[in-house]
Amino acid sequence: MSRLPRVTGRQMLRALRRAGFVVVRVAGSHHFLSHPEDPTRWATVPVHAGETLPLKVVQAILKSSRLSAEELKKLL
Repeated sequence: MSRLPRVTGRQMLRALRRAGFVVVRVAGSHHFLSHPEDPTRWATVPVHAGETLPLKVVQAILKSSRLSAEELKKLL
């Protein structure tokens, strides 16, 4: 596995939207996204002004959205 990029919540949202995900709802600072072609692919992204997401959160988002670290880097 390649090294995970350090990203903010906004950067992660932008990358997931480029991958085809759409925002289903927003609750507070958490954005819930789903892929329209495959609803089993989803992600919950916390967006806190300028804060970098912890690596465990990035890993969890990649796992639930079924994206690789390489794909995420290309989408950024």
